[in-house]
Amino acid sequence: MNSNDTYTSPLATRNASPEMLRLWSPRHKFNTWRRIWLAAAEAQHEVTKDRGSPLVTGEQVEELRAVVERGITDEEIARAADLERDLRHDVMSHVHCLGEQCPKARAIIHLGLTSQDVVCNADLHIIYTGADLLWLKTLRVAVALGEMARLQVSIPCLAFTHYQAAQPTTVGRRCALWAADLLESPLMMMSALPLGTYRGLRGATGTQAAMLHLLNGDTEAVDTVEQVFLEKYAGRARPWAMNIPYSPELCGPETFSLTSQTYPRSVDAVMLSSCAVTASVLHKIATDIRLLSNRKEVDEPFGKNQIGSSAMPYKRNPMKCERICGLTRFVMNLVGNAYDTAATQWLERTLDDSSNRRLSLPEAFLALDGALDLMHEVASGLVVHEAMVRKNLMAELPFLATENILMEVVKAGADRQEYHEIIRRHAQAAGMRVKQEGLENDLLDRLQTDKAFWSKARGGPLARELDWSDLMDPMKYVGRSVEQTERFLKEVVEPLREHYADELNQLGSSDRGV
Repeated sequence: MNSNDTYTSPLATRNASPEMLRLWSPRHKFNTWRRIWLAAAEAQHEVTKDRGSPLVTGEQVEELRAVVERGITDEEIARAADLERDLRHDVMSHVHCLGEQCPKARAIIHLGLTSQDVVCNADLHIIYTGADLLWLKTLRVAVALGEMARLQVSIPCLAFTHYQAAQPTTVGRRCALWAADLLESPLMMMSALPLGTYRGLRGATGTQAAMLHLLNGDTEAVDTVEQVFLEKYAGRARPWAMNIPYSPELCGPETFSLTSQTYPRSVDAVMLSSCAVTASVLHKIATDIRLLSNRKEVDEPFGKNQIGSSAMPYKRNPMKCERICGLTRFVMNLVGNAYDTAATQWLERTLDDSSNRRLSLPEAFLALDGALDLMHEVASGLVVHEAMVRKNLMAELPFLATENILMEVVKAGADRQEYHEIIRRHAQAAGMRVKQEGLENDLLDRLQTDKAFWSKARGGPLARELDWSDLMDPMKYVGRSVEQTERFLKEVVEPLREHYADELNQLGSSDRGV
């Protein structure tokens, strides 16, 4: 069927990166299944080769290895699909298909295994590798935001609480705060993830009954087969960007201590929850940029020939941030699938997890991957309009200066509560003048002409004259914004950027022009 005549997920055509699409592709999955069958055969051969009748011969292993290492072909994928239409079982269709390529090894493929010995171990490998990629991309976004924070560290701007004007901050600190939020996400911390843990070879209900029967009741041999299998399939290294050698103290056991037919589906819930938290941070950052774009303080990157609206030629919509919000909202809403699936695995397992996980797991990864790439584009090319930032800040600064004025009059001997009320009345009147008449903020003029703020030498009640000269210097009100930002960049962002420079450089371009 022509691709234009069937539905294709926008995650594949518009959002996810080529590397994430390859990871969740049928070819990668089926090649991973084959690696599991090879590793199981190698383990059974090594453990039983010195016995009178080994379960698997060296000749069978070599034939199987030759086919597995060359990778599955398009013709074999099509052949497996044909077999599945008859067998109605995806794993067994690939067992038969592989057996056709390995006639000598055909009899021992999938020996002593159940489908989930293949599917679960493969899924975990894909999840871990995908999380590794998401981890790197999250770090890349944080580093890009850190660079923007460095460039804008001393640009004062209006900060908001309740989306109302509050104390000033700096543009750089705001960018640093976005980066800090990302670095605190569970996906970035990885504290909640079952790093490097696999299901192993546990059989139909997790009891290893079939393998125990094959090995004539030798429990030590069963454990050895599983251990050799894990070493050959998963290796001894964590599948993460940190590339720290595997250590039980760091990573937990190589297999889950107990499983049923599948690894605990709560693991999927943890993984998708971690993705959802990262998604929520991206949504927040993108929303902030959209709000600031409305105030004309920032713009996301905008192409030379980019069209913002088919009807309004002047429009410069923050479409990348809008897409980020749409994709991340989708990721956040996928978590419920994982919770429901984990909650409804009856006894040792029910199969209603399969069809759901085929959707929820890859789509969460693909959508978050696309959102991270978009955010990297935005963070790397964010345009800050300093003149507008200053204009918006200065329009509110007289209100923001009132806290400092209040402290100064108290130092001059005034009653705080009395002057709080005086300032409040003037501020409310000045605010209504701005809102109802569209005039400039005249609060400071009102205060300076009010005799309540005069010194006794001028006929007022204060013990000394107030200094009004630098009240409109916005840097007087940003607190430790510059210091905090510079310290965060030095102590957090820069060490991460330097340590993972090689891994970050290997990532492909985030701009796919769609």
